[in-house]
Amino acid sequence: MSTRLPPFPDDVPIHPVLVIDYELIKAGNKDEIERLWTAGTTLGFWYLKNHGADEEVNGMFDVGTQTVALPLEEKMKFEQGDEGMSFGYKAAGTNVVDASGTRDITQFVNIATDDALAWPVQARRSYPSTVNACMVSTIIPFVEKSLAVNKTLIDVFDAKLGLPNGTLSKLHPRGEFSGSATRCTYSPPVLDRQAIGISAHTDFGSLSFLHNRLGGLQVLVPGTEEWQYVKPLPGHAICNLGDAMVIFSGGILRSNLHRVVNPPGAQASLGRYSLVYFTRPADSVVLRTLTDESPLIADAVAHASDPKMFEPGVTALEWLTRRVRNRRAVHQKGHGAWLDSGGTEHTMSGSYQ
Repeated sequence: MSTRLPPFPDDVPIHPVLVIDYELIKAGNKDEIERLWTAGTTLGFWYLKNHGADEEVNGMFDVGTQTVALPLEEKMKFEQGDEGMSFGYKAAGTNVVDASGTRDITQFVNIATDDALAWPVQARRSYPSTVNACMVSTIIPFVEKSLAVNKTLIDVFDAKLGLPNGTLSKLHPRGEFSGSATRCTYSPPVLDRQAIGISAHTDFGSLSFLHNRLGGLQVLVPGTEEWQYVKPLPGHAICNLGDAMVIFSGGILRSNLHRVVNPPGAQASLGRYSLVYFTRPADSVVLRTLTDESPLIADAVAHASDPKMFEPGVTALEWLTRRVRNRRAVHQKGHGAWLDSGGTEHTMSGSYQ
């Protein structure tokens, strides 16, 4: 894909997001670690530069474009289905983007980390030919880079939360099945600038490593009612925390509402591709607040307005399956179904189940 794209416009609301230098984080730079902590405990979003995955990212964008170009009949052989499977192909229009049942315009393919690490053995499911052809050359190297980046960042939060060394890593073991996945996404150009490609949500897992070339990602900053764009920066990933880290930390870490709309300005005439790696806890991990492991977390829960909001009482697999299943259009039979697709943004109403 050409990187000569129309410029991001300067007349749309943009939210300033902290830029974190991954090389400084790896080196243990205290000031940079504090900046990462600030990002994780306020908006839960940050840019990440010097992550070292540019070559792998470029290759994955090619995988995405090749997969989208396949005939729909071929792609539908690998469809996720309606029961909460998160891996495989998702066709446009199979999810809803609001409580009224408006259909989405986005298609994507989710590739399980379990399948990438087990290749050529099939661990979870099969994939389109374009995925299989690039597994060794492109997908596995991208997964390995993403795993290394996200583990480094998660270890920083582990230490800052006052947890015993490696506590969070043990909840994301490499050798156990999980919902961790690579996603290649495509949204077609539409006339409506505010057409929603991916509905407002918090991420389902722990940490997302996102790569955009066009605008469209928006955040709803706490205390405001206006969606603001996160401007894509060349060579910078966008990272954000998910629900699991909110629950593990007793609300110290933040998973913020975000969505994807049509790219702004002149970029609106182009189809929008994006790439993300999702790190999620092992399927068997029970989502609970780590109060016994950290006095800092215990104190946060003790002062929370509703401590029960951090104890959903389900496994990571159950949490992911519920959220994926209840965004499918076939299950939208009332406002309750929409609420049941929510994450930590719905905790004030207790809507975990």
